[in-house]
Amino acid sequence: MRIRRGLIAGLAAVLLAGCGGHGQEDAPSAPPLVSVSTEPTSPTPSATPSETPTGPATSKVAETLCVRMDPDLVQSTLAVPVVNIQPKTLPADFGIPTYDVCQLSLSTSPSGPVLTVGVSVLPATKATLAATQKAYAATKGEKALPVAVGEGGFGTSTFVVFLLGGKLYKVAGPKATPAKYVALAREVARQAPGLPEAQPLITRSDCERGSSAAEKVMGAPAMVRRDGQTLVGDLVCGWVNPTSVLSTSVRRTPDAEALMAPIRKAATSQSIPLGDEAYVDTATGRTTIRVGDDKLVDLVPLPARAIDPDLMTQFALAMSPLYTR
Repeated sequence: MRIRRGLIAGLAAVLLAGCGGHGQEDAPSAPPLVSVSTEPTSPTPSATPSETPTGPATSKVAETLCVRMDPDLVQSTLAVPVVNIQPKTLPADFGIPTYDVCQLSLSTSPSGPVLTVGVSVLPATKATLAATQKAYAATKGEKALPVAVGEGGFGTSTFVVFLLGGKLYKVAGPKATPAKYVALAREVARQAPGLPEAQPLITRSDCERGSSAAEKVMGAPAMVRRDGQTLVGDLVCGWVNPTSVLSTSVRRTPDAEALMAPIRKAATSQSIPLGDEAYVDTATGRTTIRVGDDKLVDLVPLPARAIDPDLMTQFALAMSPLYTR
C-alpha cells in the first residue's frame, strides 16, 4: 500500500523542520515514594482546560482514592511489607473505558508490586459495566466472577471493576484471591463519596499539535483530554470519547530494535519515514516509531481497528517531533 504523493511531501517538510530542534534532555529518575499518611490537599477544580504542572514534586499529595484508603487494611489484605503512596500524578490508563489512576507501592523496591486504583474519566452506567465485562471476557483471561460491590461489578484474583455513582472504579494489583480484591474494592467504595472530580480537559500545550489529526482518526472531537508525563518524564498525550480513544506514549527499553523485528515483518505493516524506523499497522491502526536503541513511541487508537493509514500517518507526522527531536 503506497502513501500518496502529497503525503510524502508533507513528511519531507516535517523532517526538514525537525532538524532545528534541540536535543532531548536526560529523563529524571523516578521520584521517591512517601507514606500514605501524608496530609492531602484538595485543589478546587477549574472549569477551564488545565495545563498539567511540570515542576518538581512538592511534599503535598493531591487527594485521591489512594490517599483516602486505609493502608493497614491494604497491607493486611495483601500480606505485603509496606504500603506507600506514589505522590506524582500518573498518566491515565487509556482504554475503553479510560481511568484516572493513583498507585500504592507494596514493596520497598522501586520495581516491586503496586496496587493501582482507577476512576473512569467518563460517566458510566450498567450498560457500560456490561460492555466492559464483555470486552474482558473476549480476552480469554482468568474467568471473571460477579461481585457485590457498589452497584455491581466483576473481578478475578488480580482485579475488581465495579459501578458506583455514575462511574466505574477499578482496583488491580498482584495475584491474590477474588475475595481479597472484593475487600479492597469495598474499601474503595467506602472512600469514593466526596472525592473531588477531575477536570475533563487536562492538557499540555505540546499535545495540541496533534488534536486536529486526532479528531480525524477518532471521527469526532475529544470529550475528555488526558495529557501528562511518565515518572521518568516522557510526554503522554490522550484524546478520549465514549467509543474511541487515541494516545501517544513512550516505552523505554534496551531491546527497542529487537521488539521492532516482528512489527517490521508483519504483512499488515506499512513503513513510514519517521525516527529510525516506523510502521503503521493497517489492521489495528497502531503506529510504532523507533528512536535509537532504547526508545519506542506508541500511537495507539482504541478499539483496535482498520483505520485509513494516511490518517494515522498524518497524526504521527504531527506528534513525532515531540518524541524524535
